[in-house]
Amino acid sequence: MLIAAEGGGGGGGSFMPLLMIALLFGVMYFMMIRPQQKRRREAEQMQSALAPGDEVVTIGGLYGTVTGVDDETVLLEVAPGVQTRYARPAIARVVKRAEQEEDVEATPAASTAENAEVVKE
Repeated sequence: MLIAAEGGGGGGGSFMPLLMIALLFGVMYFMMIRPQQKRRREAEQMQSALAPGDEVVTIGGLYGTVTGVDDETVLLEVAPGVQTRYARPAIARVVKRAEQEEDVEATPAASTAENAEVVKE
C-alpha cells in the first residue's frame, strides 16, 4: 500500500519544472531579447535617416561628415578633400544633424563680456 501511495503523488510534481522553464524564458525575453530588438530598430532608423551634412562616427571610431548617401553606402568626408565610402551599417551614431548646425549658426551668440560676467559670479 505504501508503494501505491507514492506512485500516485509523483505525477503532480512534474508540472513545476515546466513552469520554471517557462518563467526562465519569460525573464530572458524581457531582460535580453526585447531590449536588443529595440536597439537594433533604433540603429536602423538612424541609418536610414542619414543625410548630407550630418556629422557621424563609424563603428571603427572614425569621425566624418556625410557628403553623399546611396541605398547601401554612405560617402564620408574625413578631411578636407578626402572622401571614403562606408556601408550604412558601419555608421555607429550621428554626432550632429545638418539641421542642428543651421539652427546654431542662425542664433546670435552672446558677447564675451557677458560670458565673463557670468563666470565671475
